[in-house]
Amino acid sequence: MNIRLEQPGDMEKIRNVHLQAFETEAEANLADSLRNTGIELISLVAEENGEVIGHILFSPVTIDGNIKIMGLAPMAVLPGWQRKGVGARLIDEGLKACENAGYGAVVVLGYPGYYPRFGFMPSVNFGIKSEYDVPPEVFMVKELQKGILKAAKGTVKYHKVFNEL
Repeated sequence: MNIRLEQPGDMEKIRNVHLQAFETEAEANLADSLRNTGIELISLVAEENGEVIGHILFSPVTIDGNIKIMGLAPMAVLPGWQRKGVGARLIDEGLKACENAGYGAVVVLGYPGYYPRFGFMPSVNFGIKSEYDVPPEVFMVKELQKGILKAAKGTVKYHKVFNEL
């Protein structure tokens, strides 16, 4: 399996991955909308034998404290490739890419039984909350730069396209 940056020719393949992985078009539309904003994104695909089998997207979020932080969303893996390590590789490579790009932390709104294995912890441990009304255990954060979250407090805000879906 190869993990690489998204290329312009991947857009329809990425959309297809999201459409097959989820029951609605929301995640596919989110990926398209974020791409169309022109903001800095980290978008990776997993490929096997030239086929795009997974996708992960990171976009900037804001929080008080003047630190660079990314939000992980969306992520999808084709149903036939789920539970085979594709998502884990995408997350690992995506976190490295965020760190290499100078981001101090990553937040995710996700399954609390999955993301802690990658070092994510409930954001409330750092005095950080989501702009969305979600249970505290599903909004998590991972420091990419040790101690960076000491300067961050308050509410994480996502790009406005998240609210348009």
